[in-house]
Amino acid sequence: MSERRVALVTGAARGIGAETACLLAQQGLRVVALDSCAGDERGRSGVDYALASRDDLRTTRERLGDRGISVEADVRDAAAMEAASAAALDRWGRLDVAVAAAAVIAGGRPLWEEPSLDTLLEVDVVGVWNTATAVVPAMLAGPDPSGCRFVAVASTAGTRGLFHLAAYNAAKHAVIGLVRGLAADLVGTGVTASAVSPGATDTAMLEATARLYGVPRDDLSVSRLQRGPLDPREIAATIAFACSREGRVLNGSVVSADGGAAGGAAG
Repeated sequence: MSERRVALVTGAARGIGAETACLLAQQGLRVVALDSCAGDERGRSGVDYALASRDDLRTTRERLGDRGISVEADVRDAAAMEAASAAALDRWGRLDVAVAAAAVIAGGRPLWEEPSLDTLLEVDVVGVWNTATAVVPAMLAGPDPSGCRFVAVASTAGTRGLFHLAAYNAAKHAVIGLVRGLAADLVGTGVTASAVSPGATDTAMLEATARLYGVPRDDLSVSRLQRGPLDPREIAATIAFACSREGRVLNGSVVSADGGAAGGAAG
């Protein structure tokens, strides 16, 4: 069994997920980088923009070096998530951290014309649920539950209503409710659950959001105290703290990592 803490990160092929996986590895954790790589199969994602590809996941794996492995799996598939958790246990004998970063966005129209609710709920909410059900039992049975952290990536859309993003708002509100419920279920175990809510971050999802609104990307962050999109490495650093042993103080909390957004775009 490894003496190092072990993390599983979903949505790890690019963006916030990739930067989080690599930062955790730099901090000494062993990492399972997981992504569906749905960008390689047109129409599989259920959204109208390109998701991450196998090449993207391969790049993350190369950045991890001997500190991690990659797994291609869809967070909507509970059995696949159980297998990913088992892969961590088989390789290192433990699982201490999970970051549920996999998500998609859709919108650009009013609620009554939006057809994408099912897809957003399946990926953004059920995906987080499946991740939790796959990893939490391993954390509870592991050598150090008090050092175990479950962190979901939410969004500014999880605490406010954003124009023409009703389905995404609903999904991210649900993620926050899920995390708070999980934290309550984990009372007394040592394992904690929290959420980090990014604002407009320089990722492919921000590009997709800009297309939904039909505006330049940088227009989505004009109301932020820190002008311009956030760097995904900045969000990764916030997530990494939530994953740390010291991150226990965030149990049940939602951390706003939005650069002082006053109603800007989703993260």
